[in-house]
Amino acid sequence: QVQLVESGGGLVQAGGSLRLSCLASGPIFSNYAMGWFRQAPGKAREFVAAISWSGSRTYYTDSVKGRFTISRDNAKLTVYLEMNSLQPEDTAVYYCAADQVLGRVTTMTYTYDYWGQGTQVTVSS
Repeated sequence: QVQLVESGGGLVQAGGSLRLSCLASGPIFSNYAMGWFRQAPGKAREFVAAISWSGSRTYYTDSVKGRFTISRDNAKLTVYLEMNSLQPEDTAVYYCAADQVLGRVTTMTYTYDYWGQGTQVTVSS
């Protein structure tokens, strides 16, 4: 069983930056692809970014390309989401998730097996 705990959310002005962290428990974190998703009020949860177990492959939704960077430190059991040039439309609860299927990296919510509790990101205009 993997447990995920997000941190780093908060209130920031448009154009600002935040770095989210997701700390995982469990000895085989390094085998899992990891993803970041977000959910705004009244909207479905959507894919933001994903990273392969080694960190060699990363994927982003179009709206965050060039602004957000996903990375991981397997020794620290942590995945990060660096968010720059934040805009009000980035306001949402951000969740990290783990996919236990070895070698797979997807953008689809239903393929991820473990989820954190979420951290709120609010961007004011």
